Amino acid sequence: MRGGVLLDPRTGRPLAASGEAVPLTGVDVPTLTRSGTADIPPRLATSVSAGARLLFFARVAVPTVSAADRKQDHARGPVREQGEGEGRFLLVVSEEVAALTVHGGGRTGQIVDRDGKVLASSAATGAALPPDTKDRALSSAAADAGLHAGDDSGSMLGDGDDGHDGLRRVAGWASVAAVDGEDDTSGLGLTVLTFRDVPPTKDRADHTRFAMTAAGALAVIAMLVTLVLWSTVQRPLLRLYLSAARLARGAGGTPEARAELARPVPAGAFGEPGRAGRALESIRRQLLGEAGPEPVRPTRRRPGLRSLVLVCALVIAAWGVPLLFLLNRVPAAQAAPQAVVADQQARTESAADRVRQSLGQSYTDLTAMASAIVGVPRERATELLRRERADHPTYRSLYVLDHTGAIVLRVGKEPLRASGHAPSDNGITQVDTSGKTPVVAAYAQIKTAKNDKARNDKARNGKAKNGKAKNDTNVEDTDPAVVVAEIGVDTLNDLVARSGLGRVWLTDERHRVLAASVRFQAFQALPSRGLTRLAAKTEAAPGGAGSPASAVLHGGRAPGQGPSVAAAAPLAQTGPAAALGWRVVSAKPAAALKLASYELQAHTMLAGLLALAVGAACLSWLHIVVVRPLRTLTGCAERLAEGDRRTVLYPVHHDECGSVTRNLELLRQALAERDRGAEAGAAAAPVPPLQSGSAPSR
Repeated sequence: MRGGVLLDPRTGRPLAASGEAVPLTGVDVPTLTRSGTADIPPRLATSVSAGARLLFFARVAVPTVSAADRKQDHARGPVREQGEGEGRFLLVVSEEVAALTVHGGGRTGQIVDRDGKVLASSAATGAALPPDTKDRALSSAAADAGLHAGDDSGSMLGDGDDGHDGLRRVAGWASVAAVDGEDDTSGLGLTVLTFRDVPPTKDRADHTRFAMTAAGALAVIAMLVTLVLWSTVQRPLLRLYLSAARLARGAGGTPEARAELARPVPAGAFGEPGRAGRALESIRRQLLGEAGPEPVRPTRRRPGLRSLVLVCALVIAAWGVPLLFLLNRVPAAQAAPQAVVADQQARTESAADRVRQSLGQSYTDLTAMASAIVGVPRERATELLRRERADHPTYRSLYVLDHTGAIVLRVGKEPLRASGHAPSDNGITQVDTSGKTPVVAAYAQIKTAKNDKARNDKARNGKAKNGKAKNDTNVEDTDPAVVVAEIGVDTLNDLVARSGLGRVWLTDERHRVLAASVRFQAFQALPSRGLTRLAAKTEAAPGGAGSPASAVLHGGRAPGQGPSVAAAAPLAQTGPAAALGWRVVSAKPAAALKLASYELQAHTMLAGLLALAVGAACLSWLHIVVVRPLRTLTGCAERLAEGDRRTVLYPVHHDECGSVTRNLELLRQALAERDRGAEAGAAAAPVPPLQSGSAPSR
């Protein structure tokens, strides 16, 4: 806080002030107080001497001293509201617009207002502040995009001649406090802007020749597979269909129909159509009486249509598999540019800083709470705990311990901390090292005044004698020792999750996972040894604070196992979280980066995957619809040629195979009728008498 002033809410007259002068030019205090809202939004004010300041407003109630003071206040005017012995005032506090914490070398951060004016600027190590003339246009454009275009964040590229030493400036912006409503005078209108000089992008390689070659090869393979399947499957099946229909017509018995049986059945096809054709030829000869049932001669097993379909699948795979696994792979040495690795490290440091700030703020507020509950009644202390937990969703449980470690007051969920002695100092600790849920707690000692010790003893003795109710005592009467706030693991999960950072883990000093942006099991190890080794590199020598580290971790060649950009950063080098030894570890697949090489790799893999999927679908459909029914049909035709007249043939499919099956059933009926006629004629023929002296033949 740079300065503060206590104002009369009716007139805006300052009553008390501290620190530097608070710039109130343009601030209508009476209008703000008449807004009726419980919270007055902050304002951005500019002072000629101090520069830009953030103004925060709060309504405060100050107890009045006596009735005479109230009468004197009424004589001066209705400055205070008619409350029960208290006056209402407006407290205004001014804060300096803090500079950004910039991570990573070569970066510069700015906070600009609605007009593009730079309010605060900071630079990382090795970065130079941007020149005024070149970056003023970028600042104005970012402010305009964030405030008036309605966007939350974005990026923009500087002009081609604004770089330094052949570099080009890139800016990213995010709206922190945009303009509220249509009135440009409301809201802070602040925008965060970051700069960095990067090498210009090289011209992309022309991959048209590769694309045309691959497309031509695929077209040739498709034509070849189609021609082979037409000549070995479709044409023989059509000829088989016509031959079976001709034989069925010839089995009708009329002279005109029997002329259809004079022409042999062509049976020179490959695989199942050839076997079915030879069986039809045997049936034709049986219908003509030229031969009886002929068993199929056992032959060496030969490849059939299934083998042909498999060969076609292999031909298609010979085109798709190299695209999916081999061609246009990004070399391991060029998996990620150094700038991308540095950016991953900077963003990991930012995520660690975010967790550190949250834990530090929780600890600071808890310390203030420990001071606020000293000497207050039990009901008041409970109310303060409820308010504190309502203001801090990170607290899953908030309670007060005595010197024996017993819980005196509690709000929130049931504590996960095991009972024991109360901590003897302040800080943040990791309570457990195993279990289903990590327990993280912040604690602050309750310090009582030395001159209150006798009063506390006397109050406790009086309570024992008079039998006062426990709820009527102060918190100090219960001998409190420490205030403890348990921080929920869900809050830590939300803190480490950052858009575009990939998978993020929060680990303890043993590199076991405490929180993560993905699903995890408490206290499990990091997913890979490479991440564990990278986290170990952040460990400092004795007496040191540790430093961030980053690397490109190489995986397998299979999809999903490619290289990834990983980084690790210690959670805190100073402050209450420094003793925890925690680290933030992140990993992002390099294939997810929007780089030209990975886009080409993704397109190549997509082409190979589509070719394999379409080829497998078409050939599977061919096998189910044509090959399998044709194999069944071939077996039926061969059994009929061998003399099976009892098995009724039912057509299953309404296609060529079904038509051939129906014709085979007609042929079976004709053969069965002919056999029954032959048996009846043999039974009706007379038996010749035996001659005398002759022996019956055996």
